[in-house]
Amino acid sequence: MNLDCSQQYILEDERVLLRPLEWEDIEHLRHFVVEEPEIWRFSLMAINSVDDLTEYVNIAVQNRAKGLEYPFIVFDKATQQYAGCTRFYDIQNIHSTLQLGYTWYGKNFQGSGLNKHCKYLLLQFAFETLGAERLELRADSKNDRSIAAMKSIGCTVEGILRSHMLKPDGSRRNSIVLSILKDEWISRIKALLQTRL
Repeated sequence: MNLDCSQQYILEDERVLLRPLEWEDIEHLRHFVVEEPEIWRFSLMAINSVDDLTEYVNIAVQNRAKGLEYPFIVFDKATQQYAGCTRFYDIQNIHSTLQLGYTWYGKNFQGSGLNKHCKYLLLQFAFETLGAERLELRADSKNDRSIAAMKSIGCTVEGILRSHMLKPDGSRRNSIVLSILKDEWISRIKALLQTRL
């Protein structure tokens, strides 16, 4: 697998465009902090102000420069609006594995079908372009909406990491781990997702 974080990867279909997240995108996302604070409920970073969002984007962009993560901004072609963000992280080229997460969308885009388009493009890219053998997803074990979305695209639940991560309020979260393997993508998940787009 070779995910080169210095490259400008653009993924798109008729519904959505994903392109590398950049500093300037703070302006496209700031209203989500001001108008929709509840979407950050399960975030591992407290996002309570535009300054917090600026730090969030800064960390993502810096980690891309270091080759650690590849963040995308999500543009919904149906509404001609920026909808949120997602990223690849824990990129292990030598093992042909990576994680997909830090995914969030504004309220108007949740349940709209946008996520399935994004996931299809990201999974296709990971398995067919990069050559990944395994893609992992994680979530707070209490984040029912996110878990249901991951299961709906064919992810296999592997288990729970207990007391796994520190939350912004100082408490600890349990993380559910799900995954998709390359042969699962090829044999069934790709076709499944195509029928749902």
